Amino acid sequence: MKKIALVVHPTRPAAIKFANNLAAEFLKKDIEVVSNHPDLLAGSKAIAEISDISAVIVLGGDGTILRAAEIVKGHEVPIIGINLGNVGFLAEISEPSIAEIVKAVDSGSIHREPRLTLKYEIIRNGSVISQGWALNEVVVERSSTRMLELFVQIDGRPLSKWGCDGVICATPTGSTAYAFSAGGPVVWPEVSALVLLPLAAHALFSRPMVVSPECEIVIDVLSNDAQISADGLRQEEIQLSDRIVITKEKAKIQLAYVNAGNFTDRLVAKFKLPIEGWRGESS
Repeated sequence: MKKIALVVHPTRPAAIKFANNLAAEFLKKDIEVVSNHPDLLAGSKAIAEISDISAVIVLGGDGTILRAAEIVKGHEVPIIGINLGNVGFLAEISEPSIAEIVKAVDSGSIHREPRLTLKYEIIRNGSVISQGWALNEVVVERSSTRMLELFVQIDGRPLSKWGCDGVICATPTGSTAYAFSAGGPVVWPEVSALVLLPLAAHALFSRPMVVSPECEIVIDVLSNDAQISADGLRQEEIQLSDRIVITKEKAKIQLAYVNAGNFTDRLVAKFKLPIEGWRGESS
């Protein structure tokens, strides 16, 4: 029997209603439904084992998709984000019908986009005390009103020392999130690269940089009142003299789409870019 996971935003009535209708259709086809909120979805069970799930369908925004990524991390399970209002960069551009979703998932005719992820380690007194991962970005930032002093190195060579609010290291997926808001470039998802971006640095050189995903990025913390944040979901306090090592994670997250969309179309939809007068072929 196939098993589908529905990850739903618990405070969005539209998401809960859509998820219940979707669950009912899957159950009609004898497809088992599990959920992060089984109390909200009739006929569903709690998510337990991940490896036997055919797909995860997310009803919510990009934040809910990031939470779904936490659930499937380490497994080749595709995540399908359904747009229910706000156009996110991780979800479908337009809302497919319930029939389209069920047919695509049941037949396996979904379109996958493997996404790069990051790994970070916190090193204190020569020992790794903590580690984590991110799909969007890892941020070393101040946790008080005081400016943070950070010394950044790439592949064992010094890059710069910044008095700043923090430093972002983003994947192409995360380039349209926090990094974009801070003045970073938009990187197409299929580009193999990382964005390194100082935040409000008091320095002559503080431009966003695009580096190889094979690079090892090291950030030495030279002041107190700092924290590390991964995808805005996982935060830890860090101390003076801590070292943060950021590298590409081996595992990728499999984002998927019912309709074979295009990142350019998502960019146009998200920012409402002016495309009047385009001379391309009409559909």
